[in-house]
Amino acid sequence: MANNGQTRMERRQHRKNNIKQKNSVWKKILKLLILAVLLIGIGVGALFSYYIASAPDLDATLLSDPASTEILDINEEVFATLGAEKRTKIDNNDIPEVLRNAIIATEDARFYDHIGIDFRRIGAAVIANFRDGFGSQGASTITQQVVKGSFLSNDKNLKRKVQEQWLALKLDRNYSKEEILEMYVNKIYYGAGAYGVATAAEVYFGKEDLDNLTLAEAAILAGLPQRPTAYDPFVDPELTDERKNTVLDLMVHHNKISQDQAEEAKNISVSSLIVKKKTDFVRYEGFIQQVRKEVMEKTGADIYKDSLKVYTTLDPDAQERVEFLLSNREDNPIDYSSDEEMQVGVTVLDTQTGAIRAIGGGRNRENDGWNYAIDGNGRQPGSTMKPIVAYGPAIEHLQWSTYHQLNDDKPYPIGGTSKVIENWNQSYQGWMTARYALKKSLNVPAVKTLEEVGYSKAKKFAEGLGISFADDQITIGDAIGGTATGVTPLQMAGAYAAFGNEGMYHEPYSVLRIEYPDNRTEELQSEPVVAMSDYTAYMITDMLKSVVSSSGTGARANVNGLPLVGKTGTTNVEGKDGSPDSWFTGYTTNYTVSVWTGYDQDQKIINNTKTALDIFRETIQDISTDEETNDFVQPDSVVEVSVEKGSNPAKRPSEYTPNSEIITELFVKGTEPDQVSEKFDQLEPVQNLEAEYNEDNEEIVVEWEHEEEDIQFDVSAGTNGSLNHLTTTDKRIVEISNVEKGETYTIEVIAINENQESEPVSTTIEIQEEEERELPAVEQLHQTFDPVNRSALVSWSYSENGPIEFNVEIEEAGSTVDQLTTNKTSVNLTQLQPNTTYTIHVTPTLKNEDIQGPSSTIQLSTEGLENSEGDNTDEGDQEEQQNDPQQDGEQQNDDDDETEDTEENNPVEQQIEDTVE
Repeated sequence: MANNGQTRMERRQHRKNNIKQKNSVWKKILKLLILAVLLIGIGVGALFSYYIASAPDLDATLLSDPASTEILDINEEVFATLGAEKRTKIDNNDIPEVLRNAIIATEDARFYDHIGIDFRRIGAAVIANFRDGFGSQGASTITQQVVKGSFLSNDKNLKRKVQEQWLALKLDRNYSKEEILEMYVNKIYYGAGAYGVATAAEVYFGKEDLDNLTLAEAAILAGLPQRPTAYDPFVDPELTDERKNTVLDLMVHHNKISQDQAEEAKNISVSSLIVKKKTDFVRYEGFIQQVRKEVMEKTGADIYKDSLKVYTTLDPDAQERVEFLLSNREDNPIDYSSDEEMQVGVTVLDTQTGAIRAIGGGRNRENDGWNYAIDGNGRQPGSTMKPIVAYGPAIEHLQWSTYHQLNDDKPYPIGGTSKVIENWNQSYQGWMTARYALKKSLNVPAVKTLEEVGYSKAKKFAEGLGISFADDQITIGDAIGGTATGVTPLQMAGAYAAFGNEGMYHEPYSVLRIEYPDNRTEELQSEPVVAMSDYTAYMITDMLKSVVSSSGTGARANVNGLPLVGKTGTTNVEGKDGSPDSWFTGYTTNYTVSVWTGYDQDQKIINNTKTALDIFRETIQDISTDEETNDFVQPDSVVEVSVEKGSNPAKRPSEYTPNSEIITELFVKGTEPDQVSEKFDQLEPVQNLEAEYNEDNEEIVVEWEHEEEDIQFDVSAGTNGSLNHLTTTDKRIVEISNVEKGETYTIEVIAINENQESEPVSTTIEIQEEEERELPAVEQLHQTFDPVNRSALVSWSYSENGPIEFNVEIEEAGSTVDQLTTNKTSVNLTQLQPNTTYTIHVTPTLKNEDIQGPSSTIQLSTEGLENSEGDNTDEGDQEEQQNDPQQDGEQQNDDDDETEDTEENNPVEQQIEDTVE
């Protein structure tokens, strides 16, 4: 038991020691915490002391004048001083009670009670900042707003807040509340270019005396400084009305007015209070609007409310050109006569840096009106999206060539609907290259490309070029820019500039740097980001060159001698003909220009969709004058390859491919084709080609040989170097009829099959003219004279064969007295006259042909021949003899017989030697 008791005591002592040790640890932790708090307090105090020590001094001149911002161009020359013109200063006594109450209730309800800063508001802001993040809620008093607008930037950081509160305390100590309120109403920006409440009252309500302001008007003015552009009653009277009602509720809450007064004022519409807005010309206002938006987004400062010195990227020459092209001047080369109310948005960028050189915000715009180049969500981009959503991603991710084959076969059905996507020209041409599809801006190949590359990859690619999609969703229609996704010319210019800058994307920027009143400088230039491979950028650029070629859709935008590229884009409205939007975006190595044309009303149709191309051409040509513009340089990652047209997949041409069937396209290095096409490979030529003339059939017979069986032959023939196709046959022989004699014929034969043909083989044949037949003269021509019967037998011999006839001509004293034709070799001449000399010609002829031989001649003389009794027939006998030819014939026959007898029995011959004429 003793041992057990001792054990209990030991345990009690052990527990006491543990408690002491725990108490000691907590004491140490508490000491450390106290020390940390002290150190933090000292550090914070030191930091705050540094911030306070580095705060600017209160400058009475800056406090008394409205904020004035200088804006400088690319040459660092001031082109605008904001706040220097529209200002009307008033005294505290000029502020009517209704306006004073509205301002105090809205901006700083305890203005007359705090010491420049409101600790209750600071506490609420601290809680909100811990809950929602630093800068989520402000606690600025009117005094602090005066300080910030006069001396500090709009940064939401600790240093600026500490300095702001310190200067607010000093301001409150050095100036009365009335003086501070006077500074506030004179300095603050109220929108529409109006600085100070007096100017705002005149601009919005046409009232120079503030005492004439109504409760509703005072509420409007008090609500504007929070968001002067958004609450501008000229721009959005409905939103202004909401803000007015909020101010009225605050005035009721702080017992400045009654609920009845508030309700009465709420029932007055803003539109009924404001006057017609004056159209004031503000130089380069479209660009200034972008500067303001950019400065606000990047720094929180307001160029109309803060005193800044802003160095911009503006090229005054480019800006002047753009504003001129959007004007109504008579010497403007752009014709707006068919669309007089057309609006235009133009953005000009530096292709290499993304710097904005000029902005055309619109035509016939009101002061600080809607800027069609930069404001809102933009408009449907149409086919200008095709390089961004379809072909660019395809080259980037699938390494397509510019030759890649796409089947433009029919309208493309949209999945899950009964709708289809059609080509703009309602025409479908089958297989074609990606280059041709983009050149002709065809829709079906573009949507097929998006489907193949994949939606997620295409979306990421486009977002890398600054494009945001409606509802963060990409659909098939985005390939042709026909969805709820809209773009501005600023966004489109930024995206296209990346193609011209080797794939490097710069977010477009208008501000180089800002100098604040505290002499602090902030750089605002965007940094380059790799958006795509250099091969994608170059190949898209090269494809876009085809768009501005003479046969492309953008030919009108081209400038001779200037290496530029670009893309057209139009949209359509279902159920209507025509386009409500027309785009052209293009670039050189120096500049990128994006132009939108259309109307305020989304659905109104444009009469002239070519205006956008004209504005682009006139802009790029002018700003490129007297400036060297280099062509785009092909990177090492791209190779140029000759391809046989129509091969699918791409094949290199063979040595037999005709030049007309060879095109040059671009490939990502390592993906170029190595297979050679066999389409035009040649067959073996024909052999033993021979041609003979068949005289009997008067035709040429052509024969040849060839080693292959299943083959055909193209046969052509002609004379004088001209060949005409005669036939295509699978035989080895042809007959050519209707040939002309005396011609030399060339016959050509080419062996062919479905895809190939041989070298031509030819032969010639001369078809001889028929030689004119020559007949010889008759031979042994002689005559035998019979004086008794006054007749003579003329005979001859002839050896030539054929249908020969003889012409016998009898002349007397040089005149023909008789002529006859016979196929015999003798004739008997009767009734010869005495004392007469006859010349007899005998000429052989070829019957039915105009061919005759030489004539042979013999003479016959009847000199000394006397009239005998047998010859003394009276005239009646002679007439009877003449009228009885049959008797004559019988007599002649008798005479012939008698003559023959005479020749044999008692011939009286006069042999005369033949003569030949």
